[in-house]
Amino acid sequence: MEHVPGWLTSSLIYLGAAVFAVPLSRAIGLGSILGYLAAGIAIGPWGFGLVSNVEDILHFAEFGVVLMLFLVGLELEPRRLWSLRRPIFGWGSVQVLGCAALLAAAGLLAGVSWRVALVASLGLALSSTAIALQVMGERHLLPTSSGQAGFSILLFQDVAAIPILALLPLLAVGAARDANAGEPAWLAAARIVGVIAAIVLGGRLALRPVLRWIARSRTPEIFTAAALLLVVAIAALMQLVGMSMALGAFLAGVLLAESEYRRELETDIEPFKGLLLGLFFIAVGMSIDFAALARSPLEMAAIVLALLVLKAVVVWFIARPMGIPLQERPVFTVLLAQGGEFAFVVFQAAAGVNVLRPETASLLIGAVAVSMLLGPLLLLAVDRWVMPRLDRAGRKTLPEISELQDAPVIIAGFGRYGQMVGRLLNAQGILATVLDHDADMIEAARSFGYKVFYGDATRLDLLRTAGAETAKVFVVAVDEREQSLRIVDLVHEHFPHLELVARARDVPHWNDLRDRGVTRVDREVFESSLLTGRRVLELLGVEPHEARRQAMRFRRHNFELFEKMYPHHRDRAKMIAVIKEGRQQLEAQMARERADAQERRRRGDDRLPGWDAGRDD
Repeated sequence: MEHVPGWLTSSLIYLGAAVFAVPLSRAIGLGSILGYLAAGIAIGPWGFGLVSNVEDILHFAEFGVVLMLFLVGLELEPRRLWSLRRPIFGWGSVQVLGCAALLAAAGLLAGVSWRVALVASLGLALSSTAIALQVMGERHLLPTSSGQAGFSILLFQDVAAIPILALLPLLAVGAARDANAGEPAWLAAARIVGVIAAIVLGGRLALRPVLRWIARSRTPEIFTAAALLLVVAIAALMQLVGMSMALGAFLAGVLLAESEYRRELETDIEPFKGLLLGLFFIAVGMSIDFAALARSPLEMAAIVLALLVLKAVVVWFIARPMGIPLQERPVFTVLLAQGGEFAFVVFQAAAGVNVLRPETASLLIGAVAVSMLLGPLLLLAVDRWVMPRLDRAGRKTLPEISELQDAPVIIAGFGRYGQMVGRLLNAQGILATVLDHDADMIEAARSFGYKVFYGDATRLDLLRTAGAETAKVFVVAVDEREQSLRIVDLVHEHFPHLELVARARDVPHWNDLRDRGVTRVDREVFESSLLTGRRVLELLGVEPHEARRQAMRFRRHNFELFEKMYPHHRDRAKMIAVIKEGRQQLEAQMARERADAQERRRRGDDRLPGWDAGRDD
């Protein structure tokens, strides 16, 4: 590859590694972040050695974190940010100082100097904003109490990185002061305040008119360039005064949160943010120093263990007073327990002013990278083993149905589907015994006056108490497919006189119910989807009565097709052939009808043959 430019070779390596590793990682259930980290390890100095300039790539990839915080800022209006001031500065400081205190104590007990213990503990107390926000976004946790609390703490950590970096020259012993060491503190503070004021005033007074002027050019790529220029310029200003680029980008996002261009900015920047974040995680994987691991495996293991355990203890204990529900605490704890990207900056800067020896800084950076590598694995373990137990422990229980019922209808499951059935029967004065095992839903239903009993419809004794011996109709409206099939089997075996009406989630569920002899099966979204299709036809100019007729024709055809498919549902090839044949027949039939309708309109006869054929709904 002598004649291939270096940037092109690097692009091929990064993109190829990501495209291969990330889908593979997601396919085996490990998530995208672990895939990026694994890709970085594979192509880095300790893998195949395809990339060597790790630090340069890491600095560039940090821009992905900057873009991410700009987008987060766009979602937060200033009023909402002000409402978060207590968790940001209150709980954020508790988390950082609490974790730093425990880690520093552990370091002092291990025999390290107080300067090294202080710097190491402050750097390790920081968590990964990139990983945490990425995971919370994927899990839709940001609007939840744990998402808001985690975001507040992460934002405080970004702010706290500034005084931590400012502290390093003061701790330097025997090191040459940098060029700005003699600068008066008030001048540095004034410069920082001036830059922030310029960003705030510029965002209020200048940014919107400028964006409006650019938008009038009606050139989408220029607006995208302007959005990127805005973030880069603000990041550069913050870097110039020694502040966090990510914090500046976040501030700019907040200022534009109420702008009319908010959504367009999000749409333009989102692809760049995703790619650069992926590159950041790849760079983190490349930065893991396996030589340091090999030289001091026990020390590395001890640092990683202390980092994860001590931070998890602090985060877990502050989660309860923060009002985070028990079911959300494990994920919240894991996300804040791992190390963060700002620790790389802190430890590299500490090595630069001789507060940390290079080998110590390398060991700490490796520990942070390993903790970030372990984070997705810990989340996987939490999802698989911890969350199910917490769900069972936190589930409310109510007294089960105990008195014999005599209603003619039993409904198993009172979610959105079962409620509609129950309301219709109730409107007709027909009593129904309703069973459900979701205590929260039962309490909500009872508050509206519905008589719902707590119980598992797969238990024979509860069905007898619910009156299955004397009832006439049993409605299976539960959400879970396997549970509904168990209920059907139980009813067939012990209460064969009951007429079954069942809800099917999809076609395979419909087929399983038909295999069990249930003939009255309704797909849960079929009728509502059909109604939506009718409305779309009307919006496209089809007369309402014609749209209704076509929808009813499609409905009958679909039922007939299901009956033709059912004998072959275990033979995929045959079933697909039946579906294709049925679809072709329907399309040909409707094409003939459209041609006939056009011919009738040409003759002036608007009456439709069989116009009342669709009155079977």
